[in-house]
Amino acid sequence: MRSFSFQTVPNIVVEFGAARRLGVVLRETCPSQTRLCVVTDHALLGSGLLDAALADLRAHGWDVTVIDDVIADPPEHVVLEATSRARAADAQVVLGLGGGSSMDVAKLIAILVPGSQSLAGIYGVRKVTGTRLPLVQMPTTAGTGSEVTAVSIVTTGETTKTGVVAPQLYADLAILDAELTLGLPPHATAATGIDAMVHAIEAYTSAHLKNPVSDTLAMKALQLLSRHLLRAFNDGSDRAAREAMLLGAMFAGQAFANAPVAAVHALAYPIGGIFHVPHGLSNALVLPHVLRFNAPAASHLYAELASIVVPEASGSDESKTDLLIDHIDCLIEATGIPRTLREVGVRHGDLERMARDAMLQTRLLGNNPRPVAEQDALAIYQAAF
Repeated sequence: MRSFSFQTVPNIVVEFGAARRLGVVLRETCPSQTRLCVVTDHALLGSGLLDAALADLRAHGWDVTVIDDVIADPPEHVVLEATSRARAADAQVVLGLGGGSSMDVAKLIAILVPGSQSLAGIYGVRKVTGTRLPLVQMPTTAGTGSEVTAVSIVTTGETTKTGVVAPQLYADLAILDAELTLGLPPHATAATGIDAMVHAIEAYTSAHLKNPVSDTLAMKALQLLSRHLLRAFNDGSDRAAREAMLLGAMFAGQAFANAPVAAVHALAYPIGGIFHVPHGLSNALVLPHVLRFNAPAASHLYAELASIVVPEASGSDESKTDLLIDHIDCLIEATGIPRTLREVGVRHGDLERMARDAMLQTRLLGNNPRPVAEQDALAIYQAAF
């Protein structure tokens, strides 16, 4: 067996209704701290979904500072302003409570508040030094898996994104409460769920650091996600489906935190950066086309995944791969989310620029099972157009 290492968060709580006793849960994890910074977004806070959690925190002695300025694909100024507010509140613990963007900002606050490094100084891989504040993550969508990853993505220019990748970004505690996801709208359920499926697929086929633990997690994630996505989409109150989706998204997050994602994400970034398309939808728009491009190099791996997603698949690796891709394409179609780039405002004349921008994602493209040149990226975008 080839040598490998595997990292993940040290503590995970999976409990329906955990948010309603969040003060107790955090007190068990952080018994001596009292000042808590909750990082979320304005819409989520205004929805009332977090009211019970915030009330229980305060009832158990937590001095809570709520930062609700996070927006999707958070730009640098949002991260820096949130860090200043947390520092002014003398925060002792940071809680990311929301979608992937809120959890990503929470990670960076936990690093930046007690440290001397600048945000720009930690961009890249393993650039973080020193320690951080205690960090707890609690997702309200079943998608990014950010609660168990050591990655945070920041929008660094008008259309560009940069990652911070460091083991210090692993949280001390991840809390999965499917009750928080019951009200997620159907299209958000679809986009975030497909995002999680992409994490599982790309982790399983990653050219680097793929290992038996990440493979096992990716396969279980794909099983849970593929079997429950449409159930959660069609009935947002289906508790069993919501729990399966949340668990599947976390497993996928653990997998790709160790066996990193590749060309689907690299080609999705320009779609989100230039056209402000949500991350999960950006992935869904290119997913089938990247799978078809990769098939000549990865059909043996896709065939193994086909046995999970399409159990009746038989024949050669190539035919099983075709069935897998067709099944995923039909799954996306069934949700009614956009399936072509033109539906999200992309013009044909934009494709060459997008292909050039995708080539900048060298950290991701290096993980792809098949090398991607600029002309390949352009052809994939043309297929998705």
